[in-house]
Amino acid sequence: MDRQTALHFIKHTEMVISPKAIGGLYGRAEMLRKLPVRVQKWIVDRANRESDISFVVEPYAYFLAYEIEDTSGASAQLPPGYRLIPTAMFEGTTPRYAGILAAFNVHTSVFWGTRVEFYLIAEHEATGMLSWIICDYESNTISFDPRRGFSGSSSSQCVVTTSYAGDLIVDVRSDDGRNHIASVACLEAASLQPLDQRLWLEGNLSVDYGGRLLDGDSVPFGLVFDPGEVERALHIPLESVEIERNTFGQELLASEPFEACSFPFAQHFRTTSFPTTSPIRDRAGLEAAVHQLGAEPA
Repeated sequence: MDRQTALHFIKHTEMVISPKAIGGLYGRAEMLRKLPVRVQKWIVDRANRESDISFVVEPYAYFLAYEIEDTSGASAQLPPGYRLIPTAMFEGTTPRYAGILAAFNVHTSVFWGTRVEFYLIAEHEATGMLSWIICDYESNTISFDPRRGFSGSSSSQCVVTTSYAGDLIVDVRSDDGRNHIASVACLEAASLQPLDQRLWLEGNLSVDYGGRLLDGDSVPFGLVFDPGEVERALHIPLESVEIERNTFGQELLASEPFEACSFPFAQHFRTTSFPTTSPIRDRAGLEAAVHQLGAEPA
């Protein structure tokens, strides 16, 4: 993709995010979460049928890939029509059945804060697309998912940050004590390496909900982004990764990750405000969508 198009898309994605608007939405979300979920869905769907949202994942988003040891248990958490498929985060490394944990700071059109998400990687049998299945998450700000509707902060201990010494520091604990990830990764020995494009490009075009977020009405949705933002990331040697505690997916996963990575730059995404099936299936369709969205007035 040419540089000017990429820059235009980035600026457009950032400019439509307003702290003032987010502040107002937070209060409305707190009110809406008191309504039945079916009513919340009706309101969100009709209020935002023609709109989309921007979200920006801030630098140093942190990903840990764990091998799935209980494939039967993991398969039971997938939505109907999916099957586990081996994958790896980096190009040329050994694919394995994987659960991936992501910790990141984010600002979007509708919320601003910190999240940890747990995914299972699967293939959609009807489309053949590799997919990220969100099975659990914790956040210090408002959230929306099709199963639970709007929810408030689930974590008051929610740290994803870096230090001057090159440490990436994560300590996120759910207020109910169920989920906790505490990790420090030293980035001194990390280096930019090519990512597996089926996982990072194709997978972000097919995202769905499973586990405790599974909802019968949910459909896979896609993101729009510059493919260059998922071409490379920092490969963090495992000897540079210290994991004090991780309970996300612990009943399914190996005790230690097999890969770790971080993106040392911001990533810019557009998507529908309510999960909607995307017609985009490949890089060419993605680049066409970036051109179109980048050309729209902010």
